Amino acid sequence: MQTLITLFHKYESVISYLFFGGLTTLINIGVFVWLSPHIYYQIANVIAWFLSVLFAFITNKLWVFHSKTMVLRTFIWEMASFFFFRIASLGVDALILWVGISLLNGNTIVVKLIDQIVVVILNYFFSKWFIFRKTN
Repeated sequence: MQTLITLFHKYESVISYLFFGGLTTLINIGVFVWLSPHIYYQIANVIAWFLSVLFAFITNKLWVFHSKTMVLRTFIWEMASFFFFRIASLGVDALILWVGISLLNGNTIVVKLIDQIVVVILNYFFSKWFIFRKTN
């Protein structure tokens, strides 16, 4: 039992990131699936991205990387950098969708699922290394 607790603490940020990343991905895919039959898939993707990034910022800040600071300057820097890197991953997101759906005529949902796996991994490294990094 002690080994499990030790492992949990060692990988706590990865485990919590996967949990909240999973919820963020569900929001993203759910909004995308709901909107894509009604509007152009890239527009549906941007709307889904925006809503899921708002959710992700709050959960990543508070529960994944435990950044409790509310100093305005730090908060603005975290939010701006979070959105900057998420915009970068939105570019990867849009590119994967375009190649998979428009060029390869892939199933919209399957392509979106593959896309989200790549984006979640990319966003974890952006968050851990650049946005919520521990400073001395």
